Amino acid sequence: MKSKYKTVLFDLDGTLSNSAMGVKMGIEAALREMNKPIPDLSDYSKYVGPPLLTTFRRLCGLNRTEAERAMLLYRRDYEQRGRYENYLYDGMYDLIKRLREGGALTAVATSKYEPFANWVIDYIGLHGMFDAVCGSTLDGERKEKWDIIAYAGKTLGIEIDLDVCLIGDTQFDAVGAFKAGCDFIGVGYGFGTRRQIEQAGGVKIADSVDGLYPLLF
Repeated sequence: MKSKYKTVLFDLDGTLSNSAMGVKMGIEAALREMNKPIPDLSDYSKYVGPPLLTTFRRLCGLNRTEAERAMLLYRRDYEQRGRYENYLYDGMYDLIKRLREGGALTAVATSKYEPFANWVIDYIGLHGMFDAVCGSTLDGERKEKWDIIAYAGKTLGIEIDLDVCLIGDTQFDAVGAFKAGCDFIGVGYGFGTRRQIEQAGGVKIADSVDGLYPLLF
């Protein structure tokens, strides 16, 4: 099968990997150490997807300085515990393999801190399956999804256009793809919702990994 796209970018959390528990644990640990109140974290769509700095400021009510400290505490906890709370979605390995066999470049474009993203990719069994793994930076300079998509384009040496598709599970992914100038496919099995994706302009949505095949080939 030939890929419809020359390049397919994958979000990580909620798209390749079920990772919500590790993210939740890290946020709670950071706030607890700072003696800050912990908000209701039952709705994963509120904090799995957007940049971590944004989560600490908007969802947790921290100022910029506090949010930057919370990010460091989060990353410490994530490195010690949270990164092990990652599980590859069933069927994903075979999908990526088929895309590569079908002529597509494959890469990860995630708001997760890039070294952690590389570690997770290896941990969930996808080592060697991507031409690039592109994530955020410690200083927050590269954190929005459209910035990361642009960075992925530079890393791969390609133009970001409609021959490129981002697959993601949240409205943040949809907005990032459209702002960056590439196509977007949403997935309904992650941490966002179909309604949120549709409200952000997403029209191609798969409810399962198997459901991605007719949209990609």
